[in-house]
Amino acid sequence: MSPAILLSFLIGYFLLLIVIAFATSKKSSDNSTFFIANRNSKWYLVAFGMIGTALSGVTFISVPGEVGSPAGNQFQYFQFVLGNAIGFIIIATVLLPLYYRMRLTSIYSYIEQRLGYYSYKTAASIFLISRTIGSAFRLYLVVIVLQRFIFDSYGIPFWVTVLISLGLIWSYTFKGGLKTIIITDTLQTFFLVLSVFLTLYFICDSLNLNLPQSFETIKNSGYAKIFFYEDFLTNPFHFSKALIGGIFVTIAMTGLDQDLMQKNLSMGTIKEAQKNMFTFTGVFVVLNIFFLSVGALLYIYASKNGIAIPLDHVTGKPRTDFLFPEIALNHLAVIPAIVFMLGLTAATFATTDSALTALTTSFCVDFLQMNKGDNQNSKAAVNKRHVVHVGFSILMFLVIILFNAVNDESVVKGIFKVASYTYGPLLGLYSFGLFVKNRGLHDKLVPFMCIISPAICYLLDKNSETLLGGYKFSVELILVNGLITFIGLLMISKKTDQQTRF
Repeated sequence: MSPAILLSFLIGYFLLLIVIAFATSKKSSDNSTFFIANRNSKWYLVAFGMIGTALSGVTFISVPGEVGSPAGNQFQYFQFVLGNAIGFIIIATVLLPLYYRMRLTSIYSYIEQRLGYYSYKTAASIFLISRTIGSAFRLYLVVIVLQRFIFDSYGIPFWVTVLISLGLIWSYTFKGGLKTIIITDTLQTFFLVLSVFLTLYFICDSLNLNLPQSFETIKNSGYAKIFFYEDFLTNPFHFSKALIGGIFVTIAMTGLDQDLMQKNLSMGTIKEAQKNMFTFTGVFVVLNIFFLSVGALLYIYASKNGIAIPLDHVTGKPRTDFLFPEIALNHLAVIPAIVFMLGLTAATFATTDSALTALTTSFCVDFLQMNKGDNQNSKAAVNKRHVVHVGFSILMFLVIILFNAVNDESVVKGIFKVASYTYGPLLGLYSFGLFVKNRGLHDKLVPFMCIISPAICYLLDKNSETLLGGYKFSVELILVNGLITFIGLLMISKKTDQQTRF
């Protein structure tokens, strides 16, 4: 596949996004438009666009790649997806009604009103750190593909590729913000979904399989095992660990995350927001089945054609993240290659553009207090928002460069490992606020507790086999982290006569 063809395609793709951005922000590009899209978004557009934001390039590349991992993953990820679905339902029925009653712009404003100033700043800071790292991981994944298959051919260094990618995202988000992203993410999700089904078709066609034959081949391939009940202590794929981890990772990374909640808060009513979440959940589960099926077919294709898992240029080790792009761009025809690049670009940039907007919103609202007073939409406030937007783009650039220097494992593992440590304290904070009545906190001690908890979890994770009779943690570590934070908050709490109102 010619790098020139792929590069031309990318340029055309981003020109389309930029045209949409200027069209949607032509009438208004003030802070109300940027932060919450004037609270008049259509639920069906948000529901469809959220699919691309939630899936990202991690699902597009890493999840299929993990199916044939030497660790024996197969379809075990679907256990986690089932936990995700339960988590989304909890978000729709518990958290969204709370956010709508309080008419929040930043969801961390709830913490300020319920627990106090320092708790509020701690929660917002956790989000900024967590989302910056998570989004950088996701963008890193697509950038290394672009670097390997396009920009290396032109002698362009990795850091320039990262800079170009972030510059393109900034160019179509800096004016319209959330209002623009709801439209562009809808378009990008369409491309993502289309590319999944077309990729399945092209691989099946290359294997001379029709649809029923392909499902039968996957079933008999040795890659299709979903449920793992063996060896609870040492098996990180055990069903209970994956399901519980999926539930609480979803609650933390979606329900307590400004990024995806910001889209939900842009709708006019709670009923529309809930319709959005329920519709999104159903589509999300079904699409993940297809992603896993793509993974099985990729390994079947690789085995048939003698294709090995590509090596990482930095570590020299096989890297499952590269198998999908290797087959799509070097072993299939031109059209499948373009379809792959379309899906990958749509998935990853739908996530990153949304994250940059959410990071900017959280900092402007939670730290610069732009939602208070009458000057929210003044020229000075809008200019300040532009500076913050540039600042987070630069920060993400630096994190990606650092990650490229040290990472040597599958990105999908890295993201959820980081999430277990950084989002856990948010679970503890919100659980305390929602379920503990008539008790307040020694507010200034909260930041220390939210640092101590991840530190304890890190030590516990490293020594769990010795301390817990051979037990190995997986993504369920986030629940332990939240529980430790919750217990710590109880220890620094005090009885109060004030009734909890939320």
